[in-house]
Parts: sequence; C-alpha cells; structure tokens
Amino acid sequence: MSNEKVEIYDLMACNVYMDFEDTGLPKEQHKFLISFHPSGGRPVHELIDSITAFGPDGYRVEFANQAYTISNLNGHIFDRTTNAHWYMVNLYTGFMQPGEYRIEVKCKDGSTRSISRVQDNAPSDALMTAYRAHRETLKASWKPGHGEQLPAGTALSNLEINCTAIKALSGQDAYYVFRLCEGRNGKEFNPQNLVWWDNIFLQRFADPRAGLNRSRLVVQTELKPDTSYVYFTELTDGNSMGGTNICIFQPYQSFRT
Repeated sequence: MSNEKVEIYDLMACNVYMDFEDTGLPKEQHKFLISFHPSGGRPVHELIDSITAFGPDGYRVEFANQAYTISNLNGHIFDRTTNAHWYMVNLYTGFMQPGEYRIEVKCKDGSTRSISRVQDNAPSDALMTAYRAHRETLKASWKPGHGEQLPAGTALSNLEINCTAIKALSGQDAYYVFRLCEGRNGKEFNPQNLVWWDNIFLQRFADPRAGLNRSRLVVQTELKPDTSYVYFTELTDGNSMGGTNICIFQPYQSFRT
C-alpha cells in the first residue's frame, strides 16, 4: 500500500525491577520498548525486517518479530487505544549501564529509522531505595485487591482503585501506570488483551502531571459481572517514554466482581 509508513513514536530504554512473585526470574532487569505511529496500512511488524538495540561497550540486543507474551518477553504488542504496535524486550542481565542507547529499525523497503536516549541511573536508584523501604506497605494498600470478592451491589462502571502513594511514605515522587485484564492471577495476565490501561504517556500532553503520585484511579470502562480481574501498576520516574529511567512492576493484584 502506497500510504504505508513506519514512523517511530518514542523509545523506552530503562531499568526494570520486576517484582512479580513466583516467576523464577531475576528482579533486576532492563528493557527496550519502541512504539510506532499507526502505519496507515498493514501492521507495522509486517513492514519491518529487524530491530536492534545498541549501547555502551559494544552492547547489542535483537528484538524478535513475534507476538510478545509473558513467557517469551520479546516481541510486538498491539495497543487498541492507539491502533498501533509497539515492540518490547525484557533482559534478565541486571540494570543498565548509564549512557546512550540507540535503536535501529530496518524496514522491508530498504529504509532505516533510529531513535536514542541517555540512561541516568541516579533517578532509578532513588526510586528503588524508596520502594524497597516501603514495599510491604505498598503491596498491602491496594483495594480492591488480594483476590477479594467485591461487595454485592458494587457498581461495575467507574470502579475506583485505591492505594497508598509512595510519595506519602517516603517523599519520593513517582508516576503510576495501571494495566487491567481478565484473569485470576498473574499467570493469566495477557498483555495482548487488556481490558483497560491508563496511557499516561499520551495523557501528559493534556496534563503534564498525568500519573504523578496517584493514590486513586477510576477504571474508565465497564467491567463484567461474575468475572475475575488481575492488574498491576508500574512505578516510574517519568511520564514520557524517553524520560523514564526505571519501571518498577509491583506485584499483581486481583479481585472478582
């Protein structure tokens, strides 16, 4: 199709603290996430030959051109809220070295796209220190959560999710990114089929403070009755993809309507 194009939207290249329980994986990781504008035609993964990340001291990682799952942790995800794809790869080899990271996209038409950012570990270290000190309090504060059954008569539209903000415990600022899908636990969480997520990376254009120090969230879609839901919330040090140095994946929470 003549109007098809591969256009990069933004890049995350940052530390990840994956605090999901019982995964068998190291908690200290890092990731690359590259998001694309809608292609105007076929899915972007049909237009791309390869995606490669480069970093300090000869660092190099290849993205897989496959659907991303919680098992392979490398591939593309379709975001229905933007009608576009993004690619993500999680690496188990610890936090990143500081410095510049670049992603190169080679397209099937022979063209190349690239984007880069600089990783700063100081904000990452500050947020990790606060999180480790208050992890149990933060985990216990989610409501509804912990597998609970919602009380009879609870409205399933505009459901409110509450937690204790890390700012209130430590004075440390953090941004919150919430993702919800159907399922009883983290093993059933499907990143390809979210019920709803709050895309603070777009909300920031209307509200520069989107996601900052949030202790209350309203789920902006109606939930089903007699259904199990699982969610998790990332803590980050920024609400722009390129400005993020760490994502802390807090433990999964669940409830039933």
